[in-house]
Amino acid sequence: MNDSRRRRSATASCLAVTGALLAAGCGGEASSSSSDTSSLKGATVKVMVWAPENTQGSAQPGVRQTAQAYEKWINDNGGIKGGPLKVLTCNEKNDADEAENCAQKAVAEKVVAVVGSYSLAGDRYMPILEKAGIPYLGGTGVSAAEFSSPMSFPVNGGTPVVFAAHGKQLVDEGCKKISGVRYDVAAADTVSKFLALGVTAAGGAPPKDLKVPLTATDLAPQVAAATKGTDCVSVILGTHSDLFVKSYVQSGAKTELGSVVGNLTPELAESTGGASSPLNGAAITGYYPPTSDPAWKDFVEATKGEGLDTSNGANATAWVAFKVFTEAANKLPTISSKALVEELNTTKGIDTGGLTPPLTWAESTALPIKGLNRIHNTTATELTMRDGKIEWAKSGSTFIDVRKVLTGGSAG
Repeated sequence: MNDSRRRRSATASCLAVTGALLAAGCGGEASSSSSDTSSLKGATVKVMVWAPENTQGSAQPGVRQTAQAYEKWINDNGGIKGGPLKVLTCNEKNDADEAENCAQKAVAEKVVAVVGSYSLAGDRYMPILEKAGIPYLGGTGVSAAEFSSPMSFPVNGGTPVVFAAHGKQLVDEGCKKISGVRYDVAAADTVSKFLALGVTAAGGAPPKDLKVPLTATDLAPQVAAATKGTDCVSVILGTHSDLFVKSYVQSGAKTELGSVVGNLTPELAESTGGASSPLNGAAITGYYPPTSDPAWKDFVEATKGEGLDTSNGANATAWVAFKVFTEAANKLPTISSKALVEELNTTKGIDTGGLTPPLTWAESTALPIKGLNRIHNTTATELTMRDGKIEWAKSGSTFIDVRKVLTGGSAG
């Protein structure tokens, strides 16, 4: 990849990552996968999924692939209330106008819900869904509107939760002096804020905040600054974390590395030595169990041979969102957007088979922070890179809850 293209790609990638920093779009024809639903006799249940594809940097084609894999899997296993699930897809191209078009298409198609999607443009698509009464279930947590709209039903806690948990994990694993490396964009300030919150709540010193220019391709200066006088470096550069790790390897530095899922990946570990990679032992914080966990058995089997990255957080979230949709829809006498919203708002707990704690969106479980009140699941998982694979950090690990950290309590 030439430097100019890499810079454009890095820019788009960082926007995706830093969007996962709290803050993405709809083009193309709605389409459905071609699973055979001829044996199903109930009414067709129609939903939509959107995500950016064929675009620089932050393309997420796996979200669509996951949705279509789920469509085939659930229809092969009886459908929803005896009827076939039909998934309409929309390419939002990382373009706010296209995201708005996707939402308008969802309304025109009269879908029951938008499920498991990825877009930074929540301020454009959410008002359209709100007006039509269509719930947005299990978005990837990369848009601010996902954390505040009454029609949003996130299945994880997004940037606030995962980065607060990441800071806590680093301190708990012995990091006394920490550097956070991220792109120099305003949205990334959110990452730094919640990383610092998690670190200090766990008793650590405020981390050093290092910014990377969007146009940078050689990160040797940032590696030198990040590793000087520190125990651990949190690398938050999305799909371009490889730039940092490449310079890190060349520098011979020994400082421990860590990040949240989606940055330090198994593919990056493989390209830097596999089992002997400097990423081995890295503290990786996620939303869900590692994909080796039995809870992901159906996901792994349904996507086998598809070339899908099952460790990708957006893909994993799409699967969880469809499981939640199915569980809720199966409880309804008649499936409609209105009935689904009522069910989600009043459920005492939707079982995701161990992928998350039981999920609710009742007022009593909302995070009591303005702008973040649609966050109900404040749990994360502490993982690590082991022999080139992301696994539980410790045997017997489970979800950790950082609600108290986010509301000013102790990380404990």
